[in-house]
Amino acid sequence: MANQSTGTDFLLMGFSEDRDLQILSFVIFLAIYLLALVGNFLLVAAVIINHQLHTPMYFFLVNLSFSDVCFISTTIPKAMATSLTNNKVISFVGCAAQVFSVFTFAGSELTLLTIMAYDRYVAICHPLQYTLTMNWDACLQMAAASWISNLVYALLHTTLTFRLNFCKLHIIEQFFCDVPQLQKISCSDTRINQILVLVVGFIVDTFCSGLIFVSYGYIFSAALRIPSVQGRYKAFSTCTPHLMVFSLFLSFATFAYMRPQSLSSHTLDLLSALLYTVLPPLLNPLIYSFRNKDIQDTVWRMLRKIKVEVIFCFKWFWEVELGLNVSNWK
Repeated sequence: MANQSTGTDFLLMGFSEDRDLQILSFVIFLAIYLLALVGNFLLVAAVIINHQLHTPMYFFLVNLSFSDVCFISTTIPKAMATSLTNNKVISFVGCAAQVFSVFTFAGSELTLLTIMAYDRYVAICHPLQYTLTMNWDACLQMAAASWISNLVYALLHTTLTFRLNFCKLHIIEQFFCDVPQLQKISCSDTRINQILVLVVGFIVDTFCSGLIFVSYGYIFSAALRIPSVQGRYKAFSTCTPHLMVFSLFLSFATFAYMRPQSLSSHTLDLLSALLYTVLPPLLNPLIYSFRNKDIQDTVWRMLRKIKVEVIFCFKWFWEVELGLNVSNWK
């Protein structure tokens, strides 16, 4: 047990040792991060501004956007700082915080998508009971149960992971503190941790995906019985974005955590981590916005209003501060 340590710093491996590639990765991460933030904040603002969107479905969508923002903020800012400064050190506490946050927000992504599938099932298959079943008390209770259960789940995994002894080189071959990589540098027996991740992950994924696919089986069956083409289109248009988001996230997360060790390599580990930590927060607002006319209309109204206010500020600055006449500006 030489050099045993449980309270030391770790070193994160970046994407390259080449300085030019480090700067390039910083620029790419910055663009992705800003796009994800802007997309999710616009979606949240659209729901808040448009009172017609104050429904259970959009309430859970706001929760999902909040989770996405926190999820991508857990890993990308540190990766950008590492690329820009070439400082790969992350403290023991910082590493534990990353593990806890990743499990919390990845889990909330899955549970919120499951709740949203149930919401669509009630809305389409039992429309007369929708307001009774999906009342605001029930929505708040489901959202609270999602967050609390994921906090407990993340605390369990974080505690078990950081009870391990790290006696090898403290180099994590990832751009953030990932549990499989932490297990690799531990000199403790990690079989219990690995079994727990696999078993609990399999149970949760099977339950959530089973519930979602059963819900969508009933939804598509009910939608096909709708007599009007417009009614069928509306039913499918509200469901397909959710199904796309769930399928993407579940496939990426399953590939990252449950693929065989024979498929593990440094490049593949980096790619799989990028797929499930970066793409869902980036794509979720785009997928929902492209398929939802109400959100599109609200966002465009917001952007037009912002444009008018920006032009007004520029006109005021030029006229008052610089004394120039811009009264003919359109």
